[in-house]
Formats: sequence, C-alpha cells, structure tokens
Amino acid sequence: MAPSNASSTPAPTPTQIVLKNTLRYTISAKEYETLHRYIITRSPQAVRNRAPGPKTFDSIVKSKDDYNASAVRTSLRVFIATQTGLMLWDAIVTHVFKRGKATKRKPSSTVASPRLRLSLSVSLILLLHRIFYRFFSRLRSNLLTKNAAAFRRRNPRVSRTLTSRLAPAVGASLAGFALGVYPGNQLRLTIAIYAMTRAAEFLYNGLEDRGWFKNLPWWWGSWMLMPLAAGQQLHAFVFDRDLYSKSQADFIIKYSGNYVPQKPSTYPESLPWPGTDQIVDSLAEMSRLNWPQFVSPILFPDSLRTLPASISAISPITSSAHPSIHNLSCALLHPSDPSCLRTYLNFYLTSFPSLAKFLSIIYGLLALARFRKIIENPVGEINGLAKRVLRLSMFISAAIGTSWGSICLFQSILPHAFLPTQRWFWGGFLGGMWGFLERESGKSQFLYVTRLSIDSFWKVGIKRRWWREGRNGDVWVFVASLMVLNVVYEIRPEAVRSGLFRRGGSFLRGEGWGDKVKEEEKKRRMDEGTND
Repeated sequence: MAPSNASSTPAPTPTQIVLKNTLRYTISAKEYETLHRYIITRSPQAVRNRAPGPKTFDSIVKSKDDYNASAVRTSLRVFIATQTGLMLWDAIVTHVFKRGKATKRKPSSTVASPRLRLSLSVSLILLLHRIFYRFFSRLRSNLLTKNAAAFRRRNPRVSRTLTSRLAPAVGASLAGFALGVYPGNQLRLTIAIYAMTRAAEFLYNGLEDRGWFKNLPWWWGSWMLMPLAAGQQLHAFVFDRDLYSKSQADFIIKYSGNYVPQKPSTYPESLPWPGTDQIVDSLAEMSRLNWPQFVSPILFPDSLRTLPASISAISPITSSAHPSIHNLSCALLHPSDPSCLRTYLNFYLTSFPSLAKFLSIIYGLLALARFRKIIENPVGEINGLAKRVLRLSMFISAAIGTSWGSICLFQSILPHAFLPTQRWFWGGFLGGMWGFLERESGKSQFLYVTRLSIDSFWKVGIKRRWWREGRNGDVWVFVASLMVLNVVYEIRPEAVRSGLFRRGGSFLRGEGWGDKVKEEEKKRRMDEGTND
C-alpha cells in the first residue's frame, strides 16, 4: 500500500523555526491581539495586508508550555524599561539639576556603560529567578513521585534538601548573583544593604507572628534602632566625614541652629572665617586633645598662645568668646552665651520652626496622593497630617540639638580624659533616644537611618582596617537577603508587610502581579458571606 503524502505537513524550514521562536519570545498572542486591534487595524492598507491576523499569529506561536518564553519576554521588557528610565533620569540630571555646571564624563564603551550593565543585571535577576524557581519546583515534584523512590533511598540527605518545601525558594535566590554584572560601586552596596534590612525586618515579623517575642515591654519597638544608628552616625560625622553621606551632613549643619556660629554681617570680608568643616574638624581635634580648657584672650591678652596650634583656624570665633566660659568646646559652639542650658533651649526656638516649615511642605506634597481621603474627611486628615509634622519636627530637632548639647553635658559631668572620643557615640545615642516620640509611625525613618549607619560603619571599618573588603561581598549579602525574603514569603506571606514586596515576590516567580495575602483575604470573606 503506497503511503499518502497528500495529508502530510511539510517540515518547517530553519528560517521558519527562527521566526516562530523570535515571535514567541517577543510578544504573546494576547498582546498581539491588543496590538492588532488598536494599532495595526488603523495602519495603512499595505501594513494591514502583510500583518497576520490574531488567530494566525496564535497558531504560529502556540506552544504547550509558554513559561520560559514569558520569562524571556518579561525580562526583555524590564531591560528596555530600566534602560529608558535611566536615560531619562540622566537627561533630567544633566539638563535640569546641573544646568550651567561643567561636568566631566569618563569615556566608556557601550558594553562597559554602568547604565547598560544595571539594566542587564536587573533583567537577568528576573529571568534567572523565574527559571530557577520553575526548575527546582519541577525537580521537587519529580523526586516526590514513586518512580524516584530508589533515588531517595540511595541519597537521603540530597533528597531531603531537594524535596523540601523551601527548595524552590532557596534555589531561585541564586539568581541574585546576577547583581555582580553591575560594577561594584555605591549603588550596588546600597542595594545589598537595603535588601538585608528588609529581609531582617520581614524575618522579625515572621518570628513575632509565631510567638517568639511574647510579653515584651510596651516601649519595645523599631525606634530602639535609632540610638545605636545615631551614635554611630555622629561619630562618623565628626571623625570620618569623607565616608559620611554629604546630603545628610548638609541637612544636619543646616538645622544645627546657633550651635554652628555663622559669620557676622559686620565681619571684614578680607579676614578669614572658619567654615563648617573646620569647626567640626576642630571639635574632633579637641576630643583627641582630651578637651582642653578655654583660655580667654580677653582676660589674658598677653598670652602668646590661647589655642592649640592644630585648631588655630577657629581663632576668629573663640577670640571674642565670653570670658566666663571655661571649656574650649563651649567657646566654639556658643561663644556669646556662657550658659550651656540657655543655648540648648534657644536652639529649639531657631531650629524647630524652620524644620516644621520644611516638613510641612514635603508632607503636604505627599498628601496630594490622598486627595480623595482629604475630600471625604478634610478635618481628620489635616489634623493627622499636622500631628505627624509636629512629632517628626520635634524628633529631628531634639535629636540634633541633644547631640550637640551632649558635648557640654559630658564636659560638665565627666573628667576630660574619660572617653574623650567615644563620647561622640554616646552623644548621638542620647539624641537618638528622641526616636521614642515617633515610635508608632517612624519605622521607615528608623530603618533609613539604620541603613545609612550600616553603610558608614562598613566603610569606616575598612578605612581603619578592622576588616578587609571582600571581593563581591555585597553580592553575597544580596543573595543571602534574597534567600531570606523568599523563605519568609514562602512560609508566611503575611510577615511581608508591604504590598509592593508581596506583589514583587509573585512577579519574580512568574505568578503575575497579584497580592497573595489580599487575594486570600478576599476569598475568605466571600466564603464567609456564602456560608452566612
């Protein structure tokens, strides 16, 4: 009997295979249908004639398993979106924020461009995370079947590891190594520290939900991070300002009020006046000199040297200081007022109003996103906003003022040679205690300051050779943090108390942009309503 060739389908050519895979990995059938409906149907006749219809396109790209193709499509779009966003941001910074300023750019090839490598790193993390999660999920399912019983008996430890409920979550976290594609600089370190702090936060939430921290005192909370972080920050601000955040340093100086003497308007322009950096450096040098006493030039005009040679730059400030001041640090911080307590109280009169005005503008702009709630309940919303601004203004101004005022406090109660440099940490610690005022709603601020402190402490340790900077250490920290995040999200999604992070966790796994916790709550309410 002769075979019939009439019904046989010709084998696809290599070109057709390449074209089919290109289409599959570029756009899905559903997306093409939308594109065809709104764009192609309104295009010129020549384009409409050559473009395939939605059903034809669906038959071309149809596949039994579209998971990998979907992962590639999504990662490509993330790459394009990230690259476009970075280009727009670079243009805004260049033409708006740095208009008229000469900027020098290091010539670099397109491949070595940090912008390109950042986009590539983000898209690779997404792609590899989805592929690894799918791979370890399928491997776990296959190892749990009866056919794999012999393998489980021969390799009990490996089997327990690969068949664990957490195996897909842990395995997918290996995608974090793609962060190493981006060059090691401040941004990569910041990403690693941010991931680490969020992982620690969600892990704490999960342990708290499981009853690990029962019967804690009422004052226990995230605000307790603030004293430690503020202490480290103040010490770094004084002794290692080259490793300190410049924006935060400028903010502290701006709202330090009368603790940083400004150049008088009647002071001759031809004479030098110490800048803020010289004032802070002089305070650091005073602590190294065990906080020397103040020798007033007004009382001792014939004295050849009233200041140590290493801090002679502050002479324009201390030379006219009040003669009854005893400590050199007081003569520098409040030269016209001999009372440390009065200076501390006056600080609030000068710093608090300007800080409250600044925060009112910031929170007022942020409140525009909640304009519907403001319209529904204007009195309640505005009242809550005013309370928040006042509490935060009091917290920040008190933290800054107490940090400066602690210098005078320690001078009056401690011997000069007792912890001369370490008292900067304890001064910041006292200032950070004011975080208690924001203990109910200041968690984001406390975590932000903690991240800055970790960054600064790490750099100070490298500078002082307390430890060595490991190669790609930030990448390893990021991978470990991603692993903790995935494990917590797998075991207890409710512990991830951030809707954005929960949606991001689902997106990384290829499960869409849904919030698993809210969907389960909605389903539970519907079930309860049905039962009623």
